[in-house]
Amino acid sequence: MKPTSMFGLIALLLVVMIGSKSVYIVKETERAIKLRFGEVVEADIQPGLHFKIPFVNTVRKFEGRTMTLDARPQAFLTLEKKRLIVDSFIKWRIDNVEKYYTATSGDEFRAADLLSTRIETSLRNQFGERTLTEVVSGAREEVMGDVIRALSDLAQSELGIEVIDVRVKRIDLPQEVSSSVYERMRTERLRLARELRARGKELAEGIRADADRQRTVILADAFREAETIRGEGDAQAAAIYSEAFQQDPEFYAFYRSLKAYRESFSSGGDLFVLDPDSEFFRYLNSSQGMTVPQ
Repeated sequence: MKPTSMFGLIALLLVVMIGSKSVYIVKETERAIKLRFGEVVEADIQPGLHFKIPFVNTVRKFEGRTMTLDARPQAFLTLEKKRLIVDSFIKWRIDNVEKYYTATSGDEFRAADLLSTRIETSLRNQFGERTLTEVVSGAREEVMGDVIRALSDLAQSELGIEVIDVRVKRIDLPQEVSSSVYERMRTERLRLARELRARGKELAEGIRADADRQRTVILADAFREAETIRGEGDAQAAAIYSEAFQQDPEFYAFYRSLKAYRESFSSGGDLFVLDPDSEFFRYLNSSQGMTVPQ
């Protein structure tokens, strides 16, 4: 190969290399900053195709989307000096690229560490102003709102970061406190159970006594009504019998005699001797015209 051709090829390669070093692309999901020997010369470069001076300018790109930081679980004291273990997370994104680069040198891990420290301070202040009940259930949304406002202002002014949301994933009591709290809750529930059981027993006794009283009243009313009906039936039967017997008093007397004899000799082995002229046969003799032999 001729020397001129070699030099031409080298020159072409240099042009291509310099051209590739002069062009850079910023994506829609990125935030970029241009440096000149480490000094910021252009901040918050818009997405698209851009140019720079090779070996003089340097471009740093950062994540422009919302990021999530899981903060380290920390122990905080409430207003009544109760210790809690709080696990939280933060959603954040870069708001001021120049300030973010100046404060963190563009290191995402350093930014997360600085942000984690600040949220711990903010949560500690908020928990220290409230009781256990408030931070656990009553005023949690208010606590998170105050933390977001305070942390967002601080993060924007110092780190160039916008805090979008702060949430508490869980709040736990320390192990040594959990047992005593559990025992206290268990004792309280047992006391409440005994109280409810005693009230239920008392209520059951009252219901049982009322049921017994109603049963006694119902039985008494039923017995009285039954006796009344039985008395009325007996009276009607006696009236019917009296009316029927008055039609033939003699036959009624005879019927009563037969009934008396039947009841007297119900065993079947008894023997009774009667005179043919006795009153027992008088009705048969007169009604059938029979002559009893003498």
